[in-house]
Amino acid sequence: MTTGHFDDLRLAVLLGGTALDVQGVREAAVSRGLVLDERGIATAAQALSADLRGFGPLESLVRDATVTDIAVNGSDEVWIDRGEGMTLSTVRFANDAAVRRMAQRLAVSAGRRLDDASPYVDAPLAEGIRLHAMLPPLSDRISVALRIPRHRSWSLNDLAANGMVPPAARSLLCDVIDQRCAFVVTGGTGTGKTTLLNALLGEVEPSERLVLVEDTRELAPSHPHVVRLQTRAPNIEGAGGVTMQELVRQTLRMRPDRIVVGEVRGPEVIDLLTALNTGHRGGCGTVHANSAADVVPRLEALGALAGLGRDSVQRLVLSALQVVIHLVRDGSGCRRLKTLAVVESSDGEARIEAAYSFAATGEVSEGPGVRGWKLAVHDRCAAW
Repeated sequence: MTTGHFDDLRLAVLLGGTALDVQGVREAAVSRGLVLDERGIATAAQALSADLRGFGPLESLVRDATVTDIAVNGSDEVWIDRGEGMTLSTVRFANDAAVRRMAQRLAVSAGRRLDDASPYVDAPLAEGIRLHAMLPPLSDRISVALRIPRHRSWSLNDLAANGMVPPAARSLLCDVIDQRCAFVVTGGTGTGKTTLLNALLGEVEPSERLVLVEDTRELAPSHPHVVRLQTRAPNIEGAGGVTMQELVRQTLRMRPDRIVVGEVRGPEVIDLLTALNTGHRGGCGTVHANSAADVVPRLEALGALAGLGRDSVQRLVLSALQVVIHLVRDGSGCRRLKTLAVVESSDGEARIEAAYSFAATGEVSEGPGVRGWKLAVHDRCAAW
């Protein structure tokens, strides 16, 4: 079927109000004088359903269990990531208008708008998929990015087997969980922070109550007692929004054993650090950072968004946070654990000291923070 015939068929379905099934598409084809055999009608029904309801030509990629990220750069470039870096797929759109229709449809399904007056959108979709789209002229071509969580919960053993967690690191990570240390998992976008956090939460004792707070539902730990809270964006009129900051505050009244913030990216960092300082041991979250050493400056910058000065953030970090677990993505696209670090004090200033560093080959080297690891992970945490 040509692009022109497909457009005619789409218009007939929309104007005729026919069902998006084989019979409805057959009636629409007849109304337009299109001759299709039964196989063609079935194929057209599937394509129209994806185009009018779902992800259009991206539908097969979204349903591919190995794909974690999809990036659309105009109609003729669809890139995908299967965990080893971005590669160009064979999927194409008919034209830029088709990409725009899909992006607008997805935005509407999330209660947002995408048009010339609102030329970009960042919104959670069903199944935890995260949508970002931007229209020209802000971008040279229409741009759509989809982050697709895969809800299989990998265990630490799984991550050790696939090379993300070096064998020597597994027992060290278990110590962090068993001793109920407060920690953050850090790294850049796509380094596997959520994957590792899922695995760590799966090691928590079944008797503990985990309360998760997220913008987009991505965490799916293999644990029997989990309560999930998710933010809500304001509607088109700007009402009804619920922020991460408010949800973190609500967790304090929910009898949590551990408070987990899926991604700390704004003023809620203060609520997380405050919560970790109120007897809720073992809390954790993820933070974007280029290295373990950059975590404190990053938290200071986020604290400034909440109106807290540097000294206040420093005190909160020193009293609330013990461990930093840093991930990287190397040149081949592989995600791996690089650094285990501890938070130490130097003249009242919080600093991050690397205790263990792991090479791509799995070899481990000790850093200046290794002497403080026993204090931070055992003596200090156990004394809380």
